[in-house]
Amino acid sequence: MSAFLTGANPDRAGQALWPMWSQRWLAPTRRPPLPQETAPMSETIAPIFPATEDLFRSDAYRTEGDAQVLAITATETGAEILLDRTLFYPNGGGQPGDTGVIVSPAGDEIRILDTRKGAAPGTIVHLTAPLPALVAGDTVQMRLDWPRRHRLMRMHTCLHLLSSVIPAGVTGGQVNEDKGRLDFDIGELVLDRDAIEAQLNALIAGDHPVGQRWISDAELDANPGLVKTMSVQPPRGAGQVRLIDIPGVDLQPCGGTHVARTGEIGPVRIEKIENKGKRNRRVVLAFLEA
Repeated sequence: MSAFLTGANPDRAGQALWPMWSQRWLAPTRRPPLPQETAPMSETIAPIFPATEDLFRSDAYRTEGDAQVLAITATETGAEILLDRTLFYPNGGGQPGDTGVIVSPAGDEIRILDTRKGAAPGTIVHLTAPLPALVAGDTVQMRLDWPRRHRLMRMHTCLHLLSSVIPAGVTGGQVNEDKGRLDFDIGELVLDRDAIEAQLNALIAGDHPVGQRWISDAELDANPGLVKTMSVQPPRGAGQVRLIDIPGVDLQPCGGTHVARTGEIGPVRIEKIENKGKRNRRVVLAFLEA
């Protein structure tokens, strides 16, 4: 049981995490309407194209593949490229956009500096510098910067574990290659750094499977406890919402990329717990290896 659940109600430390968390967060007075999640988006490519086939959603471990150029638009620093399908995850949900290269029909390597959501629903654009020698209709080969992506996957899954260890609403977060953080509305809880770190590494060492499943918008609305974020709601409108499922550990909506098992994360440390206000605490963690 969690050693850090102390404070004004120490008798509650013997309760299971879910009842305690639900009492704090699912009360009707704590569920105001929330804005949907937003992230940096492209605005240069006209919103007339179909949704990009997001290959990373079905296979986060795929690193190479072919795609067709649908549009290319010059920017002040280079270009934005819209493909019919992509391996590159777009910035969103606290996870940075992917980087890598695409190879032109002439064999030129075009470096992808960032990936973002496009102006049209479901589209994904790839940012380059300088302007590449490509035209609509070209077939290109995509090559993902896999070492970077894999570290982001490991950290993102680790933050899901962290949110299961601390029974409080999440007010913000960020995934980076070497570090990650979540902000919590802790209320009366007192966070014990060593206890959190020990529980987190125990879940990692448990090598739990990490899967995904889908529910409808209506099912999500009927189960508000699935949403741990207090400041934003997951995107709706596509008819279904993706859940990341770590059986017996965590279940929540997420569009990001994740490892297949928690053991793949590797040992982590809690670097610090920062005071971000009367009720808010920021928990920063990092991989143990350099």
